[in-house]
Amino acid sequence: MRYLVGCVMFALAALLGVVAAEPQGTPLAKCCFTNSRYTGTCEVTPAKDESCGQILDYLNNPASQGKSYCGNTQIRGGWQSVSCEAKK
Repeated sequence: MRYLVGCVMFALAALLGVVAAEPQGTPLAKCCFTNSRYTGTCEVTPAKDESCGQILDYLNNPASQGKSYCGNTQIRGGWQSVSCEAKK
């Protein structure tokens, strides 16, 4: 029984340590993309489980659907990753 209580306490402490290590309110980095058939630069803030590469793959996959990147554009293919420059 002591072993079980010790394991539970250890797991709880580890979980609290992980939660405390994540800064609250930290904005995620944006991903920026361009396409000759899209006006302007598309800026996307990825979800915690996404990367800019995954979003670019989605935009360039002709069969992809269901996400609302870039104003819910239907343009597939020809997307390129670009630097997100600060707007003046």
